[in-house]
Amino acid sequence: MQNNLYVTNLGYSIDGEALRAHFSGCGEVISADVISDRETGRSRGFGFVEMSTPEQAQKAIQTLNDQPLGGRAVGVALARPRK
Repeated sequence: MQNNLYVTNLGYSIDGEALRAHFSGCGEVISADVISDRETGRSRGFGFVEMSTPEQAQKAIQTLNDQPLGGRAVGVALARPRK
């Protein structure tokens, strides 16, 4: 079981700190990053959150998937491992 989450449908005003604050209610957040366009610096609308344990990651999925953040219902799922 893993503790890395893939978060989709983020509003363009959401940054890493807002993402961290949103997920902190489900446990300890190790890292929270919003992916941005290299050329413009604008958010690409998705990000990654690392929770401290797989149990906290599952809690975040169950609690926060399809819940609003910045006016949008965000998707939360386990991130696929990098190849």
